[in-house]
Amino acid sequence: METYEFLAPCHFGLEAVLKREIQDLGYDVSLVEDGRVTFIGDMDALCRANIFLRTAERVMLQVGRFKAETFDELFEGIKAIPWENYIPADGKFWVTKATSVKSKLFSPSDIQSIVKKAMVERLKTRYKMEWFSEDGASYPIRITFLKDEAVVGLDTSGVSLHKRGYRRLTSKAPITETLAAALIMLTPWKGDRILVDPFCGCGTFPIEAAMMAANIAPGMNREFVAEDWKNMIPRKLWYNAVEEANDLIKDDIETDIQGYDIDPDMVKAARENAREAGVDHLIHFQARPVSELRHPKKYGFVITNPPYGERLEEKEALPTLYREIGEAYDRLDDWSMYLITGYEDAERYLGRKAAKNRKIYNGMLKTYFYQFPGPKPPRRPRQDV
Repeated sequence: METYEFLAPCHFGLEAVLKREIQDLGYDVSLVEDGRVTFIGDMDALCRANIFLRTAERVMLQVGRFKAETFDELFEGIKAIPWENYIPADGKFWVTKATSVKSKLFSPSDIQSIVKKAMVERLKTRYKMEWFSEDGASYPIRITFLKDEAVVGLDTSGVSLHKRGYRRLTSKAPITETLAAALIMLTPWKGDRILVDPFCGCGTFPIEAAMMAANIAPGMNREFVAEDWKNMIPRKLWYNAVEEANDLIKDDIETDIQGYDIDPDMVKAARENAREAGVDHLIHFQARPVSELRHPKKYGFVITNPPYGERLEEKEALPTLYREIGEAYDRLDDWSMYLITGYEDAERYLGRKAAKNRKIYNGMLKTYFYQFPGPKPPRRPRQDV
């Protein structure tokens, strides 16, 4: 089968997690850059990456990479791409997003219109047509400039991959599903260990953890724009990937995953979302404040996204809140705690210094992932079969 280069964008600072995921799927990573990972695969890889990757924002088929400092160079570079190999005569094509960093060409709208013009020029000569109806399948294009290098990709996902389809209801400051999954993967947590999120909001951390524990592929119950690319991808490849995902589900597992929130309405929303995701039987949700956080067992994990006071009146409550988090953690026996927050004074009021602190951009927001690993549980004696 023919191989292609695919681009998978992710949150800044989490490239290593996505790289490992791609390799675990069996594909070679050819390049890791800020906020994106490039890998090699066939059309089967396109389907499987969309369905299985937990930490990628989308999967793009890379169609061109070239230097362009002027609009003429951009036009010629785009025109040189064999668009007829990707887009049929009735295909609908447009530049859905153009971004530019440290480059001479920086106006997104100008970049978008020149790319479209150059594509039309190319396809006119190839299809011997003067006008395109664009009433067929959609082929959205994304182009990014970094230091005058343009990278052009066909977006195979459509709606961003963090939209798994289970989150009907969200909290005020929700964490995206892809970011939650990546942060869990940065910890040593596994499905047989205890996990508690005392600020669960609409339930994203517990739900993503439960989906990992039950081995439920995140993209199983949603659609992708490339499903309509019948000129490139046989329908069977999508069916095969979904079938593979179905076969891997371990639904009858035992878990101890808990989500708490002080707001009963949020807890209701979290339960609803967990039901949509098919994991409500694996999570215990309850309305309770962090000050009541207790657990009788050892070696559990707190993984959470506490409030960090975007509004002034909330800021005043933060020292007390973070003190309560620190005190709750003191009550837990040999636990690990991982929290993502934009609050600069978190360590001061938690009353401890993090073993590790990772800077992660949550959208445009700079946040820190504080890591307080506890001791490892003793090894279980092997059961002789």
